[in-house]
Formats: sequence, structure tokens, C-alpha cells
Amino acid sequence: MFGLFKKDPLVNLQKSYNQLLEEAMQLQRKGDIKGYAAKMAESEIVMNEIEKIKKG
Repeated sequence: MFGLFKKDPLVNLQKSYNQLLEEAMQLQRKGDIKGYAAKMAESEIVMNEIEKIKKG
């Protein structure tokens, strides 16, 4: 009953992951390869957290 209004952490992580991918794509289009690589590294960290939560 008390967990009814508790937010799912996967939703926030998924939004964060999608936002990082979008930012990385924009940086790549601008030609900022170092910025693109940094955003992709951040997105990999978030994806690893998502996978940890999914595994339990």
C-alpha cells in the first residue's frame, strides 16, 4: 500500500539515458568528437545502472 506512490527508478534512469544519447548526437553533428565521446561514456554508466536494477 505504501509503495503505491513510490516512483520507479528505472523511469528516471531511462529518461536520463535517452537525454544523454540525444545530447551526444547533437555534439557529433556539430563535429565535437571529444564531447560526443564524453556523453557516450556517461550514457554507458547510466545503462550499466539500468542493467543492475533490472537484474535485481
